[in-house]
Amino acid sequence: MLEVLTGPLLIASLAIFFVGLALRAVLYVKGLDQKLERVAYSHYLSSGLTGAAASIIKWIIPFASRGWRAAVPNAIPFFLLHLGAVLLPFFLLGHTIVLEDATGISLPAMPMLLADVLTFWALLGLLIYIGRRLMLSHVRILTTGQDWYLLFMTLFVFASGAFARFHASGYDSWLLLHVLSGEILLITAPFTKFSHIVLFFCSRAQIGMDFAIKRGGKERGAAFPW
Repeated sequence: MLEVLTGPLLIASLAIFFVGLALRAVLYVKGLDQKLERVAYSHYLSSGLTGAAASIIKWIIPFASRGWRAAVPNAIPFFLLHLGAVLLPFFLLGHTIVLEDATGISLPAMPMLLADVLTFWALLGLLIYIGRRLMLSHVRILTTGQDWYLLFMTLFVFASGAFARFHASGYDSWLLLHVLSGEILLITAPFTKFSHIVLFFCSRAQIGMDFAIKRGGKERGAAFPW
């Protein structure tokens, strides 16, 4: 079972994940309005790319943007979760071994202590997110079934990985469940809100280009209003 999960099924899930997200990005760009966006972006490409880069960088650095500083209760669990969600899949020792066996791609492995800390932070961030959606009415009313699915599935991926890491009772089962649930997330990502893995960068780039070109950006220079 493990050989199937870390072999053909892993290759298939990675293919669906990357191809699906690439298609979402292409569809996003194709959906830009010819008059409102395409003409301005192509004519002022240099200024637009500078604005796009500034927008993305300021929003992936903790509290570098005014928006993050104004929403600290949301920013804290966001970065706690995403540090682990971005780094662990690629640089956890067990993941690098499986990836190399399946694809031939070799990545450096992070120290296990760092991996444990990132896992703990991610679990804490997820629990805070779940608590916010349960306790805050303005967040709860916007929460859909898909949101709960993604939250609890992600929580299960991290928790099952932690149980396998520390050799909890039923180690083999936890390991299988961790791999299977992770691959389910990979397969469903392009079709759910997890598509923000790529659409975050698309939307932030578009906003940055807008502010750099169409909203007084040529006169304002680098002073972006976020």
